[in-house]
Amino acid sequence: MTEAVDIRGGVLLPADREDIELHTADGLTLVGELSMPLSGAPVATIVALHPLPTHGGFMDSHIIRKAAARLPAIADIAVLRFNFRGVTSARGTSQGAFGDGVDERHDFAAAMDFVAARQLPHPWVVGWSFGTEVALKHGLAHPLDGMILLSPPLHRASPAEVAAWSGSDASVVAIIPELDDYLRPDEAAEKFAGAPNVELVNVEGGKHLWVGETQTTRVLTEIVARLNPAALPLPTTWP
Repeated sequence: MTEAVDIRGGVLLPADREDIELHTADGLTLVGELSMPLSGAPVATIVALHPLPTHGGFMDSHIIRKAAARLPAIADIAVLRFNFRGVTSARGTSQGAFGDGVDERHDFAAAMDFVAARQLPHPWVVGWSFGTEVALKHGLAHPLDGMILLSPPLHRASPAEVAAWSGSDASVVAIIPELDDYLRPDEAAEKFAGAPNVELVNVEGGKHLWVGETQTTRVLTEIVARLNPAALPLPTTWP
């Protein structure tokens, strides 16, 4: 009998993984990966927007990589992840250069076009740090079931861009680490006051980078609770 595998660290659970390319309206080709449940029938879709490229963020940033490694198998969720313009990972290099959250609107739009073309269901953006800025600035242009904002710094998203979400039908959840380097719970409550429909989840002991299995599990649990709550609690082993 095969021993069960602990779901932790870099474990890679079974999924249908496809290297993909995204093509932007301003003529760039971006590299990425689509991870699908082996059944081919996801209950929801994550469009992952990674942390700041100028500080090492890319499609393999650990929370995004672990979401793609685990969630298709344990929660029947499709995960689309890609490198923003000018970013390199093991998958390759996306064309272009860093756009400070402005030009990345084209990258986001290309990902949403891909979701529509593949008819992937119930798209949710999961942005982390810089990825939350891109989501807040440009997400209203796209049909989304919701957004999960992981460690939002609110450096680039203006108060007006945050407040604009108050009129959205999309669910917006901001996950705020207690010990964040950029935006902690008290300040987050003030800065999101213009969009009172945004659900603030304050994580005791949480840090911006969510290092360690306990913090990883907390983040993935918060995601699955919105996209497929029937899959909770998340398993800790794989047969």
